[in-house]
Amino acid sequence: MISRRLFLGAVAAAAVSGCTPDVLGLSRSVRVAVSWSGTELRAFHSVLDGLGDLEYPVEVVPLGDDISTAFGPRSARRPDIVMLPQPGLVPRHLRDLDPIPAELVDRNREPYWDELLVHDGTTYGLPFKTAHKSAIWYRPSVLKQVGAEPPRTWSEWLALNRSLSLAGIRPLALGAGDGWVLTDFLENVLLGSAPAAYRALAVADDPRPSQVSAFAAALRLLGTMWSAPGTLAGGVERSLVQQFPDAIVEVFGHHRAAMVLATDFAEPVVRSFAVDPADVGLFTFPALSRGAAPPVVVGGDVIVLPRPTTDDARDLVRRLAAPAAADPWIATGGFLADGRTTGYSPELTRLAEQLVAPGSSPQFDLSDRLGQLGDLNGLWRVLTDFLIRIGNRGSDVVPEAVESALAELKQVES
Repeated sequence: MISRRLFLGAVAAAAVSGCTPDVLGLSRSVRVAVSWSGTELRAFHSVLDGLGDLEYPVEVVPLGDDISTAFGPRSARRPDIVMLPQPGLVPRHLRDLDPIPAELVDRNREPYWDELLVHDGTTYGLPFKTAHKSAIWYRPSVLKQVGAEPPRTWSEWLALNRSLSLAGIRPLALGAGDGWVLTDFLENVLLGSAPAAYRALAVADDPRPSQVSAFAAALRLLGTMWSAPGTLAGGVERSLVQQFPDAIVEVFGHHRAAMVLATDFAEPVVRSFAVDPADVGLFTFPALSRGAAPPVVVGGDVIVLPRPTTDDARDLVRRLAAPAAADPWIATGGFLADGRTTGYSPELTRLAEQLVAPGSSPQFDLSDRLGQLGDLNGLWRVLTDFLIRIGNRGSDVVPEAVESALAELKQVES
């Protein structure tokens, strides 16, 4: 039996989109499961509204962090389309998915998608929304106070943090309540310092990061930043209970920090809470050493079709795949379309151009590639414990904390 909360959520979501659900059995709607909420969910409804008159109703079912339940046992509530925020799940659910219609497959899309979405020559997922996970939002006025520019290397970033701390300004707001913020940080450090090791872990059949020396080295590098006294706004205690929107408000609303690591989809939150709309800047994760390539980590949401697929579901996917379909969301901010570089704010234009720039080598979110090892009870928990051991406590605690993190990770691997 459908729960009251899910029933009311589905009806409310469908009402917002102007579509009629079939919860009373009056019509056969196309059910779309999504993880989005708040402004993102409203933006997706605007996309649906922009598709014009449809010959079928559309029911949007917001599942939040429970999106993986869309692949549960077959039932009358099984969604027809899933907007999947973890493309790494696709290889694990091939038996549950129908292929994407061949005419919708973009042969020119970025190669990191094919590694996850194409199996034995068949495509099982269609990129809808790209997430740039190497973006740092900041207030330019604060950097000007200490006569600094956005850092170009990791050592320059550490130096900037010291300058800000000496001036009584907390450099970093950290949304550690969202474990993916911590994994994004580590992934950027690992990709920037040891790209070959990153790739090897991403494609390994049985990844064992605890046994990779470059992974341990990346933890030590990350520890130098998180452990520096005065770096984290509110200390470890506040960082642990902050989700990423809270950390953004710390920077742009409360002015208790100078910068925050947050993806492109943070843009609407930044714009909503910025006390001074002109005091918004963005730089991308700096190179780990002079002359090295800066890391570019990406994620995203993909469209998949749970079996059995209906003609109406395939028609809706065709409409969502049209180049102009996402324009309403792009207009509200916080959306990057795969391969597209126009129509964005200046900040997101920079991110979009970096993703397709010659010589740029974006790599997909490692924690997603690691499967269960990279999720809530794996790398998320390990990095949360690592932060607790080192946050604002000075570099002397880092070596022991790294060893503890590797030992904890080894237990997860086994």
